[in-house]
Amino acid sequence: MTYDFDRYMERRGTDCEKWDGMAEDFGTNDLLAMWVADMDFPAAPEILDAIRAKLDQGALGYPIIPDSLRDAVRKWEKDHYGWEFGREAVSWACGVVAGLSFATMGLTKPGDQMIIQTPVYMPFYRTVREAGRIIVENPLVYRNGRYEMNLEELESLVTPTCRTLILCSPHNPVSRVWSREELEALADVVRRKDMIVIADEIHQDLVYSDAKHTCLGSLPGMDKHVLTFIAPSKTFNIAGMKASVAIIPDERLRGVYVSVLERFHLNSLNILGIAAMEAAYGKCGEWHRQLMAYLEGNRDFTEQFVRERMPKAHMDHPEGTYIFWIDFRGYGFNDETLTEFLVKEAKVALDPGKWFGAAGDGFARINIGTTRAQLKEGLERIAAALEKREGK
Repeated sequence: MTYDFDRYMERRGTDCEKWDGMAEDFGTNDLLAMWVADMDFPAAPEILDAIRAKLDQGALGYPIIPDSLRDAVRKWEKDHYGWEFGREAVSWACGVVAGLSFATMGLTKPGDQMIIQTPVYMPFYRTVREAGRIIVENPLVYRNGRYEMNLEELESLVTPTCRTLILCSPHNPVSRVWSREELEALADVVRRKDMIVIADEIHQDLVYSDAKHTCLGSLPGMDKHVLTFIAPSKTFNIAGMKASVAIIPDERLRGVYVSVLERFHLNSLNILGIAAMEAAYGKCGEWHRQLMAYLEGNRDFTEQFVRERMPKAHMDHPEGTYIFWIDFRGYGFNDETLTEFLVKEAKVALDPGKWFGAAGDGFARINIGTTRAQLKEGLERIAAALEKREGK
């Protein structure tokens, strides 16, 4: 079956955060939305059929989570990443960020320090602070045209009350897919310093043909140290289903995590989310393959466009995700002036760089998960406004 990712889907007026929720952050909804990380594509028809079938049953009572869903998750991870684990390793969360929060509450104490690698996905900051823990930054370093982890500094930060890292892999917003060698080096530090890693791997399936994702938890000895959170939400554009996966092979770590779920009575999933997730992981491999070919075309188009039409801006080669990090400092922008320019002159909504930390000043995150035509329109708006600003 061939899927049409060029088909426009109108999302305005559908109570969509990305399109109908811009006014709160940007002062208007009259912008081209290229911010919130969901895509402008319908969910795969196999997922929609599974949801309709569940609705047709007529009853939406308390569900049980079938072993067939656990097996679909296990098969997906084995087939795509070579990671094998038992059914018992699979637990749940109503969202990856929620899972990170539950793990934080279970594995650390108020007043503990937790390490994040900045610039990074903005909810990491809230997850730590709102739990009464203290953020310790281990900033990424920029070497040879790309961001890298600073593992030497990471090791120096570890103390008895600062031994938990929230890892973003692939990394949002810098679009790095950490290589196996980089993750093996991280794993060495984790083992030697007896750290715990809460790994957000929600973008694992959104990796381009010139990179390869490795699950940190699959590396030797990491089962005792890593809780991995994944979801079909980004991959299959079903974030509203609120259904995510926690992969925790270690019995002790899993017991701590599940105890938090039970404390908040959140140890199940939305009944339609169960149907959607099983269809995604069990029936949508071809949809995913075609999606990635389309997104890679969008990536290549964006790279060339930025290089040719925004010569004072810079975007590193994205290895994964559909949300890319653009440096606009060459045009003299800081965060405040860049956001004002994009909203008032280019008429587009991009995520301001400082939402991801102080290192994002003068940067913006752009979402390319849309039709090629709409992506081109958004980029043209930015380029035309820059050219007007430059007097060209």
